[in-house]
Amino acid sequence: MNRAPSILSASTSLLGICFVIITGLKLANANVRSYADEVTWLAAVLLFTAVVHAYLTIRNGGVRGWQERVADSAFLGGLTALAVAVVIAAISL
Repeated sequence: MNRAPSILSASTSLLGICFVIITGLKLANANVRSYADEVTWLAAVLLFTAVVHAYLTIRNGGVRGWQERVADSAFLGGLTALAVAVVIAAISL
């Protein structure tokens, strides 16, 4: 099953949400009161990794199966980290 296009689409959208959260925390000066921005940066790095590897999977025609597995794992990790960041922000603010 070719999941790379779905991973690419969802990861880019969630990466944008990460940047909105980071910017919002910075503008509200709430980034010094919690670890939400650090966890969001972790989510952004993982989602960027998912974007790159999903793109490479599409570009290579799915020949390298490990790239799709990396994209899938990074996407799930980024999604989890983003959810944790939102919970941290909600509790601390």
